[in-house]
Amino acid sequence: MEVILLENIGKLGKLGDKVAVKGGYGRNYLLPQGKAVAATAANVAKFEERRAELEAAAAAKLAEAQRRADALNEFALTIVGKAGEEGKLFGSIGTRDIADALVAAGHAVDKSEVRLPEGTIRHVGQFAVDIQLHPEVMVGISLTVAAE
Repeated sequence: MEVILLENIGKLGKLGDKVAVKGGYGRNYLLPQGKAVAATAANVAKFEERRAELEAAAAAKLAEAQRRADALNEFALTIVGKAGEEGKLFGSIGTRDIADALVAAGHAVDKSEVRLPEGTIRHVGQFAVDIQLHPEVMVGISLTVAAE
């Protein structure tokens, strides 16, 4: 299935690229989410008419992500959890917990933007957490997990 991308999508292409994707990915994700349109002659013509508008919207999204990244740059977050004597947590700290703590600290972050390179956190200590606000904007924060 060939589609025209309406926004930048990581590891797939940039705005305006005509790419071939598997049918299920195109029909079930790209088209319903408004991230792409089928690559028909009529849609190619419509896209070319709207190209400037879509590029301006993409630039605005990038600027907003950059502004949010500047606010998060070098941010240090502390989460307190119950832990045993050896420092092992009762449970774990995942993307939702980190996103909720960032929202409570005044930063609008969605759980889908939080990247844990080593998976969920199960011990107390210092961790590096990446926040991907845009396909082109990634910011790192310092997370301290402390025992209660």
